[in-house]
Amino acid sequence: MSNKTLNKANLEKLGAEKLAGLVMELVQGSAALQRRARLELSAAQGPKDVAADLRKRFASLRRAGSYLDARKQRALVKDLDSLLDMITTTIAPHDAPEAFELTWAFLQLAPRIHERTDDSNGAVGDVFRRAVAVIADLSPRVTLNPETLAERILDALADAGYGEFDGIIPATVDALGPVGLDHLKRITTDYASAAPTPAEIAAYQRFGLSMSPADAIRRAKHSTASIILADVADAQGDVDAYMARYSAEQLTYATIAPDVARRLIAAGRVAEAHGITQRALAREVGSPFRRLNVDLDEAHEECLTALGKLDDLKAHLWARFEEHLSARALRKYLRFLPDFDDLEAEERAFALAAYHTDLHGALHLFFGWPALERAARLVLARADELDGNDYMLLTQAAEALSDRHPLAATLIRRAMIDDTLTGAKSSRYRHAARHLAECEQADLSITDYGTVPSHAAYEAALRQTHGRKQRFWAYV
Repeated sequence: MSNKTLNKANLEKLGAEKLAGLVMELVQGSAALQRRARLELSAAQGPKDVAADLRKRFASLRRAGSYLDARKQRALVKDLDSLLDMITTTIAPHDAPEAFELTWAFLQLAPRIHERTDDSNGAVGDVFRRAVAVIADLSPRVTLNPETLAERILDALADAGYGEFDGIIPATVDALGPVGLDHLKRITTDYASAAPTPAEIAAYQRFGLSMSPADAIRRAKHSTASIILADVADAQGDVDAYMARYSAEQLTYATIAPDVARRLIAAGRVAEAHGITQRALAREVGSPFRRLNVDLDEAHEECLTALGKLDDLKAHLWARFEEHLSARALRKYLRFLPDFDDLEAEERAFALAAYHTDLHGALHLFFGWPALERAARLVLARADELDGNDYMLLTQAAEALSDRHPLAATLIRRAMIDDTLTGAKSSRYRHAARHLAECEQADLSITDYGTVPSHAAYEAALRQTHGRKQRFWAYV
């Protein structure tokens, strides 16, 4: 490697004096780099100096009020990450309690920072989630009054408008201990039942809500309390307390039943868990969102496995495959079959998929398995049913089939072209033109179109039907 290559080893050869001069030159005009340099100088003096400088920086961030655009937000995220790194690398190894307090103070910066920027990309939130993870690492190493800590947690969660303290109870469970958890449960219950104060009502009145401020406050408090009590119940291994936050109807929701069932399984109450998942599955019959609730299926399967009901488990898996062509369910089903029987079952499953009403589900199954020969045959047999608007799946499928099955890939691309032009989807004209060029390239490899129009005939028909779409033809 050249001695001129810009790397750490070659820079070290320059010597401290030369490097110091380079650093001074680089930090000129950059407030962020100057802050970083000062923090590094503080780190060289010891943890106390770093802690003092960190608190000064926190105060500066709390005072700041200017809006941060995307570029400035990236710089801020980098700055926040470096502050957190200073806590974990310079202070935590020597003074865990101080690192804990600094990280807590860091989390309290979240509301002010979120107010100043759009965090739709989640970059700012990720930094604060990392801070909660730092709290979790520090928690076993600090000694705090558990009741005082419980009160701090309730205050933090009650005021956390951006989710910055989400997960703080599991993160501090070691520091809370049994005494802190019991105290947190008690004060949270009192918090939820307390009448709204005049100050709270005045604050809510500014929002102009349709419901009364008192009702809005009660609802918000009950929601916060429900989350806290669920985390406390988990920490105490109290599945009944966890379930108590839900009504009988809510326990049949596909978004709730899996978590409850798994907690019951962990507590050795498998039969109850099975009842929960059975009722939730019954409620899902006919739901248009049924195929999305994979977590409920998996929780039900865990129940059947724990109960040793292998035949019921296999029947459930096959039913899920028949209904939604679930590759996950089919793979799991095949694992329970002996050798050779699994091959026969796979063939039976593929034959079912080939005639399934959900053509794109079948194509997704074959494409992802992978069973490209099956996918090509499916396309050739049912090309007229392809939905060209499903361009994400179809683009991937066409690319996968291009080399060995050029005619099938061409039919897929034609479906996307037809959908784009028939619907006059001008934003996709460039993509449609690319697909047409790919069809022309594939034409060189296709020796027999069968009953399908050749590329020349297809393009001529396009020009006849869509000849006036000049924006499209300009891309061809």
